[in-house]
Amino acid sequence: MAKPMTKTQLVAALAEEMGSDKKTAGAALEAVTGIITKEVSGGGAVTLPGVGKIYCRERPERMVRNPATGEQFKKEADKVVKMTIAKALKDSVNG
Repeated sequence: MAKPMTKTQLVAALAEEMGSDKKTAGAALEAVTGIITKEVSGGGAVTLPGVGKIYCRERPERMVRNPATGEQFKKEADKVVKMTIAKALKDSVNG
């Protein structure tokens, strides 16, 4: 399996795709990341067309077990970030 694309590589590819410089592409990436972070941390969701939907889901208080000791304890309610993948992306991966 290939290593994931780094931020530097992503900015370079984005700049090439946009026909602009790396500074502009980096600013665009930072802006998109900031918007997604603000929206999802506020309980909302963001759909990236052709990629998927990023959203926040609340998990209720529950009992969990420490696998090392077998000890059970109560875990407080929390939130988790989830992503569903768009059908178009799944289809492109599977040919």
